[in-house]
Amino acid sequence: MGDWILPVLIAALFIWALIRGINAYQSFVNGVKEGLELFVSIYPAMLAMLFMVAVLDQSGLMLRISTFFQQLFPQIPASLWPMAIFRPISGNASLAILHSIFANEGVDSLAGFVGSILQGATDTTFYVIALYFGSVGIRKIGNSLLIGIIADIAGITAAFLLGLHFFAPV
Repeated sequence: MGDWILPVLIAALFIWALIRGINAYQSFVNGVKEGLELFVSIYPAMLAMLFMVAVLDQSGLMLRISTFFQQLFPQIPASLWPMAIFRPISGNASLAILHSIFANEGVDSLAGFVGSILQGATDTTFYVIALYFGSVGIRKIGNSLLIGIIADIAGITAAFLLGLHFFAPV
């Protein structure tokens, strides 16, 4: 039955459009055209953000930053620092790091629990500002960026504190 749900839904939409006198095919084509125009306007910002994430990772700077924070806060698992740094920049990069944490340390490890909290407690501030603000031409991002960074710092701090409080071995 699951194989028939989507074709039946599409057929029902075409029948409904036919009854209402709407050219469903032309509406679909127009929607695809608008989607492609949106993609073309957003793609440069996405590509620039992905490029910067790759440069940050490949340059070794991420390792140095992680080592610095690991020395300041030794009770926090070292594998979480790259995730905490990448999370405001790229959701995909932070998910890849979280997947690596799950694979290497386990989903029920301290790093797994804290990484999960971190993933839910923060947002991709720089990605959102670069992509969405850039695509609609907003240039004054100062307040949004400051508030986003403050929210990310609060989310990262809360994730670490709550994770350590509830899941650290005693």
